[in-house]
Amino acid sequence: MPASPDPSPPADGARARLLNAGLQLFAQQGFSKTSTRELAELAQVNVAAISYYFGDKAGLYRAVFTEPMGDVDGDVALITAPGLSLDEVLHGFFQGFLQPLADGESTRLCVKLHFREMLEPTGLWEEHFSHGIRPVHDALLQVLQRHLGVAEPDHELQGLVVCLAALGVHLYVGHDVTEQLAPDLIHHPQALARWSERLVRLGRAMVEAERSRRAAERAP
Repeated sequence: MPASPDPSPPADGARARLLNAGLQLFAQQGFSKTSTRELAELAQVNVAAISYYFGDKAGLYRAVFTEPMGDVDGDVALITAPGLSLDEVLHGFFQGFLQPLADGESTRLCVKLHFREMLEPTGLWEEHFSHGIRPVHDALLQVLQRHLGVAEPDHELQGLVVCLAALGVHLYVGHDVTEQLAPDLIHHPQALARWSERLVRLGRAMVEAERSRRAAERAP
């Protein structure tokens, strides 16, 4: 005999509240130490809502971990579209770092969650690396390979891409330090626009420095 339908289906907005509760609790406590009861209480829903929307706690964790990542294919397209200048490529690349910063505390919790996943892996970090980080890295690597006229990617070109990414990553991992050292860099109304201009400028200088280094090595 089939089970009776839930007479009180989850209210509108319950899924979003569960995602927010999951982000807070998983980032602070990790997956294993967070109970479904805690999640439901913080989200102000019945425990059954977790199953209704996500299947189980692991499904909620997966959604919390993956949904804020955005569209990886879109991020790749921003740097691989035909005819882009170097500045346009760099702007597209750094856009992926800058857009989430507009979400403030939610983005900081996402960063904390990602670090926790690396320390207490559930298997999602490898998936994120394979389907989120590597495609963008490889796309920028190929673009710079063509831009610099490099026949095959080498250690220096790989290092250049890592260093470019580090400019964006530091906005997250160094947020608290930056806020203490120069709060205007974080809280100015035009902070993100200024960061976009700054990162493109610094990125361009790094690429051109690599071009000059390679030219000097080829010189007799």
